[in-house]
Amino acid sequence: MNAATLSTSLRSVIAALHKGLRKQSDSGNTYSMTEMETIGHLIRNPALMPTELAALTRVKTQSMSQILKKMEEQGVIKRTLSKEDKRKVYISLSASGKKMVEKIRYDKDEWLKNMIEQSLTDKEKELLIKVLPVLNKLVETK
Repeated sequence: MNAATLSTSLRSVIAALHKGLRKQSDSGNTYSMTEMETIGHLIRNPALMPTELAALTRVKTQSMSQILKKMEEQGVIKRTLSKEDKRKVYISLSASGKKMVEKIRYDKDEWLKNMIEQSLTDKEKELLIKVLPVLNKLVETK
């Protein structure tokens, strides 16, 4: 298999797996990809300004404002005024937002664990373990 065919096949499999994972949590299904990406940035960065979130997700500041308004109304995020500059506001996940993320991760992990247990042989599981570092290398390479 040449590199072009391999890349197409890998993309297709990863896309299908990603779609399957997205379906696994009721909480996650109510959010768009940009909203989930925003939540992901807030998981990795405990406090970001709306302009930083807009830049990270590659959306306009106005669009980010709408996303943050929706999430604030749902109790997923909280806003905190900067102690140094009261004009600046930092966004972070609320306690219920963190619980939601934990539930989404649990639901997805359980689904994937069950799929692995039901669908793969022991040899295939061992092969999957061996290929994980290779897949991580693709993710880490910029």
